[in-house]
Amino acid sequence: MTSMADESVATIQVAARQTRFNIQKPDYRELDVQDLDIRILSGEKVAKGSKGKAKAANGEGNRAELLAGANLKLQGGQRYALLGRNGCGKSTLLKAIAYKLIPDIPEETRITALQQTDAKEVSSSGTQNLSADGVDRTVLEEVIERATAKDAAEHEITELSSGASDTDTFGTVRAYRRVVHERRQKKLFLLDKQARLRSGARGLQARKDLRAFEKEVAESQKWVDQGNEEITSVAVQEETEEAMNMLADLQIQVEPTRIAEIESQAKKTLTGLGFSESDMKRKVSTLSGGWTMRTALAAALLEETDILILDEPTNYLDLLGIMWLQNHLQCLDEQDSPPTLLLVSHDRAFITKATTDLILVKEKNLTYFHGSLQSYEEGQAEKRIYMMRMREAQDKQKAHIQDTITRSRQQGKATGDDNKLRQAKTRQKKLDERWGLQVSAKGGRFKLNRDLAGYHLTMRADIEVDSGERPVSFVLPEPPDLRFPGALINLEKAAFKYPMNNGDKTGPTLEAISLTVHEGDRIGILGLNGAGKSTLIRLLVGQTRPTSGTVTLHPRVRLGYYSQGAVESLQSLTSTEGDRDLTPLALLSRDIGSELDEGEVRGLLGSLGLPGRLASDIPIRKLSGGQLVRCALARILWKRPQVLVLDEVTTHLDYETVGAMRGALRDWPGAVALVSHDRWFVRGVVEGERDEGEEDEEEDEEDDGQGVGRRRVVYRLFKGGLTPLQNGVDEFEGLMERKVKRMAAV
Repeated sequence: MTSMADESVATIQVAARQTRFNIQKPDYRELDVQDLDIRILSGEKVAKGSKGKAKAANGEGNRAELLAGANLKLQGGQRYALLGRNGCGKSTLLKAIAYKLIPDIPEETRITALQQTDAKEVSSSGTQNLSADGVDRTVLEEVIERATAKDAAEHEITELSSGASDTDTFGTVRAYRRVVHERRQKKLFLLDKQARLRSGARGLQARKDLRAFEKEVAESQKWVDQGNEEITSVAVQEETEEAMNMLADLQIQVEPTRIAEIESQAKKTLTGLGFSESDMKRKVSTLSGGWTMRTALAAALLEETDILILDEPTNYLDLLGIMWLQNHLQCLDEQDSPPTLLLVSHDRAFITKATTDLILVKEKNLTYFHGSLQSYEEGQAEKRIYMMRMREAQDKQKAHIQDTITRSRQQGKATGDDNKLRQAKTRQKKLDERWGLQVSAKGGRFKLNRDLAGYHLTMRADIEVDSGERPVSFVLPEPPDLRFPGALINLEKAAFKYPMNNGDKTGPTLEAISLTVHEGDRIGILGLNGAGKSTLIRLLVGQTRPTSGTVTLHPRVRLGYYSQGAVESLQSLTSTEGDRDLTPLALLSRDIGSELDEGEVRGLLGSLGLPGRLASDIPIRKLSGGQLVRCALARILWKRPQVLVLDEVTTHLDYETVGAMRGALRDWPGAVALVSHDRWFVRGVVEGERDEGEEDEEEDEEDDGQGVGRRRVVYRLFKGGLTPLQNGVDEFEGLMERKVKRMAAV
């Protein structure tokens, strides 16, 4: 049976320059791939199996080129952040690495990858769900099993031990042969998967290997089925000795002290990711998607691997879990042979702490930078300014020289002075052939034969000012006037308790909370998972009624509520047969009716980053996570709300879109109540922090005589109570840092 992940990987086509010789012993933690091309076969119907591969190879269907002539270079033990806009190919590149679709990735390389998009973990043995062997283990048992293959080893130990204790002379031999045959069948399964997923020369070689190994497995079956009379005494002696050696190796693998050590590490990891002792005893089948992903993350962190790939690992973590994870990744350097880390995340603070290098996917290429994202952006801005000044200076000099050339020609023709004419011709030749970049990329004098490869009409490269990619579009509509002042939302001693099945009520989730939101306010709510943040948000928007206390809304207020499940709601909406081809434009037109015309709907979608054909031609089910967030926001913003209540809105967005949203929300005249674990985002939206280079807009933080001035307050929700933090995000971050240190000391 082919999984959905296998089908998506089957559409990835990879080509690269292959190395013919490798004399040195390879470091499996490193990758050095030249001229890497990655394309996606995006036709609606992709044939499965080898026929589908043949169609793909013949060029049928539509191809989306993600990388062209890129160089993929990973150094052993470094920690890389893979950055780029939604849809640029980050997840596709990770899948190509994880499934070893890229030439020159040795089969011996151990790759462990956490894929956030499909809630599955990819390892060097392929893709499999948690408890894929059909055993419903507890969380702790599952993590230990993934780290040690304990159950599989114990099964083989039982098989070999029972054979050795059998009174039959051939018992040990038969047990040994069954174990070997089972291992070969597992390898055959993996070879079959590789043959189905790979294309081109690697696909051809994979199919050859599969056919050869199929014959070996068939011979192995005959070997297992041999009668006693066919087994020679020499074979009995040799295979009995090999069985004993295999049994000894397996017993070392499940040696109690080793398992106990891994169990201790597993408990620490699970605790850091937010699991309590009781949570660790829960069955994996009972977990929600978020907790399943945390279990997968814990297993990935414990596996012995050469390359560790984490795709958005912070999406389901609270700030304590995020800070624990960044500390854990920093400590990888303490290992004798730390794995190479390849990380995708939208959380800038997390990226800065957890990684050492950046890989940026831009214009179908990979750009590398050693340092933080902030340093990279500042360096790019400085370089852009330097190149602009250089070009302006040369343009002025060129205009001056051109003016002297014109005057020399006029004077030479008027007086018949050949020297003037020759001088003008020489200067014109300099402008035509030797004008342009005077400094090489390394800062030295520009040399044509060294710094400008290939044939060119001029002796200098042009001074090109990198304007960068088109800025991410994110514009919020102006809220309408309320006509008369007053609090937009007011909670007065509001409390909430979840009812139990027997009708009784649990302890208070929220307790006597008072909170007022006025026009222009910025309210940030921080807290750990389970503290009741989403419950409080639902009280604010009226989706949940308080057990006691009151919630009052301004009679003319319009609320815009983005919930944590907004993306999943969109996906489920388009899962029915009639809505499978529903586009963002069609969905909004259906929601809005006749209140806005098509041009206005398109303008709204375009302002949020869903322009043109992306809005009208691409079905919602084919949009990336970040594009689904934009679509969900468009369904809220067309009503022009005066208050935006946002619950983890940055999940699934790329770092540039998070930055654009941060700036838009910070300066928007409406009120914002925000729940987020992204420290950088909360600092910007709620506290008004601006990065270097951002223009500072004037805003009135005081009462303007018509109402209450803008307030910026960060609250901590803890044990049912809401407490303002005097030092905002920094204060909460300090609390979490102390907790992480205490957890590490245990």
